[in-house]
Formats: sequence, C-alpha cells, structure tokens
Amino acid sequence: MTSASSASAIWGGLVRHGRSLLPTPADYRATPRTWAKDLLAGVTVGIVALPLALGFGVSSGLTAEQGLITAIVAGILAAIFGGSHVQISGPTGAMAVVLIPIVASQGAGAVVAVTLIAGIIVVTAGVLRLGRAVSFIPWPVIEGFTLGIAAIIFLQQVPFVTTPQGSHPGEHSTNAFVAAGQLIAEADWSYLPYSLSAVAIVVICMVIAPKIHAAIPGSLVGIVIVTILAAIVPNPLATIGEIPQSLPLPALPSIDLSALGGLLPAAGTIAALAAIESLLSARVASSMSDSGAYHPDRELVGQGIASIGSSLFGGMPATGAIARTSVNIRSGGRTRLSAIVHALVLLAIVLVAAAPVGRIPLAALGGVLFVTAVRMVHPATVRAILRSTRSDAAGFIVTALITISFDLIVAVGIGMVVAAVFALRNLSRATGVTVEPVAAPDDERPGDGKIAIVRFDGPLFFASSDRVFDEVMKLDGLVVVILRMSQLELVDASGARILSEVVRAFERRGITALIKGVKDSHVELFRHVGVLGALRHHKHLFDDLPSAIEHARSHVERAAQKS
Repeated sequence: MTSASSASAIWGGLVRHGRSLLPTPADYRATPRTWAKDLLAGVTVGIVALPLALGFGVSSGLTAEQGLITAIVAGILAAIFGGSHVQISGPTGAMAVVLIPIVASQGAGAVVAVTLIAGIIVVTAGVLRLGRAVSFIPWPVIEGFTLGIAAIIFLQQVPFVTTPQGSHPGEHSTNAFVAAGQLIAEADWSYLPYSLSAVAIVVICMVIAPKIHAAIPGSLVGIVIVTILAAIVPNPLATIGEIPQSLPLPALPSIDLSALGGLLPAAGTIAALAAIESLLSARVASSMSDSGAYHPDRELVGQGIASIGSSLFGGMPATGAIARTSVNIRSGGRTRLSAIVHALVLLAIVLVAAAPVGRIPLAALGGVLFVTAVRMVHPATVRAILRSTRSDAAGFIVTALITISFDLIVAVGIGMVVAAVFALRNLSRATGVTVEPVAAPDDERPGDGKIAIVRFDGPLFFASSDRVFDEVMKLDGLVVVILRMSQLELVDASGARILSEVVRAFERRGITALIKGVKDSHVELFRHVGVLGALRHHKHLFDDLPSAIEHARSHVERAAQKS
C-alpha cells in the first residue's frame, strides 16, 4: 500500500467515525410507529424526574433550580446527540456525591466552570473512541461502587431532617458518615417531629403506590400531600424557596485562569464519573429495550455536549440516569422522542408551576432520596457477589468502603486494581507444568529415564513466569529435556524470556534442551526474545513429539557411549 492510499484510508476512517458521532434521521426512523407510546413515556418520566431533579440539585449543595435546569437542558441535548435511543439524562445521585466537596472547597460558583471543562473532556473521550473502556470494569466493582453511592446519598439527606436550615456545605466534615453523625448530634429536636413526618408520608406513598398501580408516581404523590399539609398546618419546615418562572439566558461561565489548575482535578473526576455512569446506564438500557444497540462513543459525545449546554445555563454536570431510563423503557419509550418530551414536561412545570414547586418542603425531597438510595441496592445481587468467589467479594467490599470513605473515582480505580490482582493470581495458577513419561511402560527403551518431557499448559506471563522457572529447574539427573509448547496459550515477553532462561540453564548444566510444537502466533516473539536462539542447534526445534523423542534418545545413546 502506498503512502497516499494509506493516508486516504486513514482520512476515510476518521470521516466515518466523525459522521457516526452525529445525529441522523435514522435516529427517529421508528417514531411514526411509536410516537404515542413515546409521548406517554416522556410525560411519565418527566413527572418521576421532577422530585429527583429538585432533590439532587439541593443535595449537591446547589439549588433546586440548577437541578431543574440540568434536567431540562441536558435532557434534551443528550437525547439528540447521545448514543442511546432510550437513555434519560440529568442530575444524578452519584454526581451529587462528587459535587458536595467541590462546593465546600471552591464554592457553588466553581461548579458551572467545572461542568463546562468536564463536558469538553467527555466529548474529547468520545472523539478518541474511549467508549468501550467501561467494559473493562468488573461487575463486582460496579456493584460496590453503587452500594457506596447509595449509602452516601442516604446520609446526605440527614441535614434536611435534622435542622430547619437544611444543608450547609463546608460547615461539617466532607465524609458522609462523619457529617451525618455531626448533624444528628446537633439536631433540633423540636424540628424532628415535623421533618420525620414529612419523610414518613413520602416513603409510605412511594412504597404503597406501585402496589396499587405501577403507573402511579409515588414520589410525586407524597410530595404533593406533604406540600398541601405544610400549607395548611403551621410548621417550621424549610422549603425549596423561590424558583424563577423561566430559564436563564445562556452565557459562558467565567473561568479564572489562575484558578484553572485547581479546577482541572475536579473536572477530571466529574468527567470520569459522567462517562462511567452514562455508559453503564446505556448498556443496561440496551439490554432492557428492543430499540437497538447503543453507540458508546456517540454516547460520550452526547453526554459531554449535555454538560456543556447545562453549564451555559448555570446548571450542573449531567449523566445518564438508570432509574429514570428504566421508567422510560417500562412506560413504552422506544425512541429519543420520549427523552425530549420528558425534558419539555419539566420545562412546562418551570414555566407554569414554579411557585407551587418552590413551596415543597426539603424534608419531602429528602424522603424521596432516602427511598431512591435504598432501591439502588439489591440484596440478592449483594448476596450473589459475596457468595461467588473471594476475589470478587473482596473487590466488591473494597470498592464500597473506599467509595464511602474517600472518593468515587479512586474507589473504582482501586476496585479494578484489586480485581486485576486476583484475576492475575488466578490466571497464573492456571499455568501448568507437567512432566510426562517418554513412552508407555511396555514401550520404554533403555535410557528413557534420562529424558524428561515437560508440557506447558495455559498462559505463561509475568505473573507466573518465576514459578514456572522454579518448577522446571527442579528436574535433575537428565541428559535431554523436551519442552512441549503446543498447549501454551497466552505468552508475553516475560514468559518468553523465562523460557529462554530455562533453555540456557539446562544447557549450562549439560542437559540438552529440545523444543517441540511452537505455535505460529508465538514464533516471532520467541525469535525476538531469544527463546529459539538459546537452543544449541537449530535442529533442536521440532513440530511433532515422536521426532523429538527419537532425537532425544540419540543424545542419550551418544552420552552412554562416551561414558
């Protein structure tokens, strides 16, 4: 292939990749058949998303308005530009967990700038084709991450129950467990009966409503009841407060270049979380729906654009939300129209019902998120992981504990390291070294006891190479050793290097090493690393075992004659 044709092929691939990241009319090919169900699903999800958008906005240390803005703007942009036909995007609990320390350390104003930077990072990841990276995260790590997030979301609602003022970022520990303990110790006991009653009403509605009919939005019903009771009965309950009856005008966030270094780590954390959560949600949605596969790279681009758009309107970072996406699918949503309608429903609520929404007690939102956190954890899944293997159980527990104690992204990283260490250990144990007899007892010849056939099985790589060397070097009293390679699977440079050292070590001890059955896929590696070069003679490389055995016997005969 000429350099010109090679450059043309590369350019053509880049163009095709770029086109695959953009919206097309094919995204709405099924809409003429499904529009009625999409509209109904969009309205249903919009109603379900309202309390979650408000709650996650407030629990992030920001405002309910910012939660709504994010759900509206990011919801529409992610639906149009994203890689899933049924994904619902907006503010999520995991993102709220990440934003709390950012708000505490850098202020609420920094979140908008961080959101813009994070969005750019996520778009770049999609353009660079990193969408498949999430497939390398083991299931136990994902579930441990989810358990940790659920625990933090649950604990973050304590301020809405203990004090009339609600959450005060920066006034307590950034660790959710420690902060919850501090807030409980400082609780206003005259306030608790009102706040706990509000929480109880919402929880009861969310538990009972699905049993009456699956379409009843228990969270919204509970919030409406609590809001009406709060308007009738005198109480000290803190409320959301005034919400503007329109979206703000878009504007570029102001970024202080001198503070950019401090914003980048936070933006990187948010970008990583947005990518992981969105891709996991899209993957689950694809398995739940018959709307077709999702495009992971386009999903990253869409979610990045969604966060960029959210920042222009003063919102917070957005990700795919599996709970709302599941509601969309169960309600009949099959195309992007349902996600767009969900965002328009929320916009209509802002335009028409901002005043009633502002009167919602914060304790009611806390009740919604208490239940949401509990429902994120599936006991059957936890039991299955804990009863699976010790390595998977360890990865699950470590990820959950670090998520709760330190940092979400660090937890995923360490969880993957733990999983990788155990996986490598198990893989290294699969490497077998077996000494085989030269012939059956009836076919043995004099001198066969001076020959050893060593069969290598499974993978041979850096984690198992030293053990293999030690086991093989235990052989002694031989004239010839035949190294059978036909059962070797994966071999890396370390494994090949050990094989060359094995050959050289035998030769130094006066034992002739023969190699049999090198796979074609290993020949180049063995040649470059020196396995084949370590042989005393090029004729010591064989394709079949009988020929190798006959050659070994000839060596034994010559050795016997010399002695």
